[in-house]
Amino acid sequence: MSIQENNQLLRFTTAGSVDDGKSTLIGRLLYDSKSIFEDQIEAVKTSSEKKGFDYVDLSLLTDGLKSEREQGITIDVAYRYFATPKRKFIIADTPGHTQYTRNMVTGASTANLAIILVDARKGLLEQTYRHSFIASLLKIPHVVVCVNKMDLVDYSEEVYNKIVADYEAFSSKLDIKDVQFVPISALKGDNVVDRSTNMAWYEGSTLLYHLEHVHIASDFNHIDCRFPVQMVIRPHTLGFQDFRGYAGRIDGGIFKPGDEVKVLPSGFSSKIKSIELNGEPISEAYAPMSVTMTLEDEIDISRGDMIVRPNNQPAVEQDLEVMVCWMNQKSLQTRTKLILKHTTKECQAMIKDIQYKVDVNTLHRIEDISEIGMNDIARVSIRTAQPVFIDPYRKNRMTGSVILIDPNTNETVGAGMII
Repeated sequence: MSIQENNQLLRFTTAGSVDDGKSTLIGRLLYDSKSIFEDQIEAVKTSSEKKGFDYVDLSLLTDGLKSEREQGITIDVAYRYFATPKRKFIIADTPGHTQYTRNMVTGASTANLAIILVDARKGLLEQTYRHSFIASLLKIPHVVVCVNKMDLVDYSEEVYNKIVADYEAFSSKLDIKDVQFVPISALKGDNVVDRSTNMAWYEGSTLLYHLEHVHIASDFNHIDCRFPVQMVIRPHTLGFQDFRGYAGRIDGGIFKPGDEVKVLPSGFSSKIKSIELNGEPISEAYAPMSVTMTLEDEIDISRGDMIVRPNNQPAVEQDLEVMVCWMNQKSLQTRTKLILKHTTKECQAMIKDIQYKVDVNTLHRIEDISEIGMNDIARVSIRTAQPVFIDPYRKNRMTGSVILIDPNTNETVGAGMII
């Protein structure tokens, strides 16, 4: 199986402010790509008629999730699955308000692509800036800005061009590699799945075509070999008396049997004897595959250790600089003790210093602060009780991220990116 074939799954997140048509857009994608059942369509049609609409309100396909939100579910990210012959998709639909920054971070943390919706009548809003900042902070490789409700501005090319120019001026300050723009009407279906006849001036692709063809195979780090051990497999059966396998997910690079490897933290070296996927031997394994590896030598390895290449190792650190999104109602202060989870390793940690928090709307730094509150994003210094094996988040989103857990309640209270 080549890297290409395994990457037919695109995870994308949708972000927008309250009424810019996010639910309608997701509904339109599902409807026009024939990804919903007839009875679902019928239910939506009936419901639209009851409400007195003279059109099918596609937002009803996703708005069933709103009632859950209103019950105050803590971290609510609604995931939707659909597929076309070209690719499979997972949509993380995250709410747009400031008080949901943590939800957006949760939904976007694994995304390959972010769709940012802009209402053609309103142009860029505070929320556009915030969502774009979070997309750049989380290093989402691809961003699509959908200028929606083009039908309400008479499909005007000038209106679209102004929004594109404004966004480009703003996003040049951010670290976003690939930004595409599509003028759409989610309500009428222009340029979502089918090409618009109302915007002959637009020569780019439709949204779905872009989602199907955007190149994501190189979004994973296939250079730096990182294999955090999740579990040591010792069957102790007659047939496998001496078997000792190491199971986990590859977080970077490509591993092959015969490769020289080094184990952290012990520093012992060995060679890969075999790699198995679902019980079958394979000739190479790469991120993000979950495999079982065996080594030529018997080395004492346990959960939380990492198998790497001798000439390409992560930094081994106890002092970390981290951008944290704080997710708990109780504010975070210096000297707070927490549990830090990094890949498969957990250890005790303490917040040494809060350097600044970011105003996500202006991107300004707010300094001289003693604590950060829920949904704040801040740069903090953390000291861990044991060394952790890290890469900067911009190099590897897997080995560059941490989760902070409250030792008393076991709640996840923060998510962080290592600088």
